[in-house]
Amino acid sequence: MAPLTNDARRFAREAIGGFAAAHADLVRPVHGGVVRASATPPGQVAVVLGGGSGHYPAFAGWVGPGFAHGAACGEIFASPSAGQIASVARAAENGGGVLFGFGNYAGDVLHFGQAAQRLRAEGVDARVLTVTDDLASHPDPSQRRGIAGDLTVFKIMCAAAERGAGIDEVEEIGRRANAATRTLGYAFDGCTLPGAPRPLFSVAPGRMALGLGIHGEPGLDEAELTDADTIADRLLDGVLKEAPDGARRAAVLLNGLGATKYEELFVVYRRIAERLAAAGIEAVAPEVGEHVTSLDMAGLSLTLTFFEEDDELAELWRAPALAPAFRALTRYRAALDAGRAARDPYATGRAMESVGGAYQELGDWQRAADWYGRALAQRLTRGERSDAARLHGRIAGVHTYAGRYGEALRSLRSALAGYRKEGDVPAQARALSELARVLEYAGRPEESLHTCQEAVEWARRAGDVRLQAALQLRLADTLDRLGDPAAAKLHRGAAERMLGEELAAPEGAEAKPSEQAANTCEIRSASAED
Repeated sequence: MAPLTNDARRFAREAIGGFAAAHADLVRPVHGGVVRASATPPGQVAVVLGGGSGHYPAFAGWVGPGFAHGAACGEIFASPSAGQIASVARAAENGGGVLFGFGNYAGDVLHFGQAAQRLRAEGVDARVLTVTDDLASHPDPSQRRGIAGDLTVFKIMCAAAERGAGIDEVEEIGRRANAATRTLGYAFDGCTLPGAPRPLFSVAPGRMALGLGIHGEPGLDEAELTDADTIADRLLDGVLKEAPDGARRAAVLLNGLGATKYEELFVVYRRIAERLAAAGIEAVAPEVGEHVTSLDMAGLSLTLTFFEEDDELAELWRAPALAPAFRALTRYRAALDAGRAARDPYATGRAMESVGGAYQELGDWQRAADWYGRALAQRLTRGERSDAARLHGRIAGVHTYAGRYGEALRSLRSALAGYRKEGDVPAQARALSELARVLEYAGRPEESLHTCQEAVEWARRAGDVRLQAALQLRLADTLDRLGDPAAAKLHRGAAERMLGEELAAPEGAEAKPSEQAANTCEIRSASAED
């Protein structure tokens, strides 16, 4: 290992401090590790990963929206203490409980279990899930070590938490992902601990060790070092021995252990991709790179997580994530590259919008606005006024979420102008409705009132009864805030009559309100707490 250290005893702590400083937009340091820079949404399950340091990107590199909520980081190759783990969990938890994820190693099993007991004693629902993907470590799957399969299992589990699943469902999905995951690896040389004069373990020159563990644990056997295609075949054959019958789809991870670099991995993956295609197995969002390392260990591993047809695990694997070392926007970026390569401006613009949507889903409002802006520029260049107006609306939405009401109002007025030029009456009504809502958020109730009244008229022209009713309720709420309860009561009555008439419409009558309007406006009157 390169001697870039100060005091070896402080190496892990200094590394995590530098990591947090470099990625302050995504993580913040706490006692025992890191958590997301933004608070866990209320009621969301907090997934806290962890283990010894020395395996970056595992585990701190996976903290961020769409992935983990926190990571407990021990010393090099040493489990974090129960106190450190509990500290990280308390910083991450926000009412939805905690699910701990870690590899199946004795120290981690002990300490994460103790931390879960402490949290349960404090009234927090705390669970544990161990990853057991290493084929070479034990014939019994439940007794195996956890290695590179950590990535696929934890990513799937964390995506379930991000979408709002409860702790029982998140735990069950994690166990399903672990049961579907298999890993096999080769080591070509060992690693050296910071400050150590010699390697912790080694492999004889010209030899390779099948299944050698990431801390030097014994493997299955040794063989003479061979070429890349042969290594790819042996790894894939070994993993496919435990493939489910009829397996046709799998997440694929070719992982470098630290000293085996990307070009070498790509040479190996070329052969793996050919073999998978020949076997009729679709590689779902494949990952090639360093994800679970062992300092400067030379070697690689192949992980497959098998999916059934229409399996939700596949969608969770592909779901967006924004962590320092894992930015799962691959499918959108691929679409963007394809559109650019084909010189297809329309496809390129749609892909840009999809990237913006992924960032919006992850709560990264600035990047979302930036990508929507790129898509908008594409539409304006092509004179596509309707799509341009719609994108102005999407930009306004992310500015609103971010609390940038002035920018949101400017974007909404641009959207409104575009819809007027297009003569799109329903869209004008919706844009005016949103404009009134943002004016209310911006503390301009009188302007909001007048805009809302204008929106009611446009909704009437569009024949959108539900939108009219929603606007009447918004008028009532605004009038209450302005101190006119009598007028507010009249508008609430109008809303109730509209909704009553719509509910009483003859069976089979076609509903006029648009889906967009129903999604835009909430049909309720605000409480005093709003």
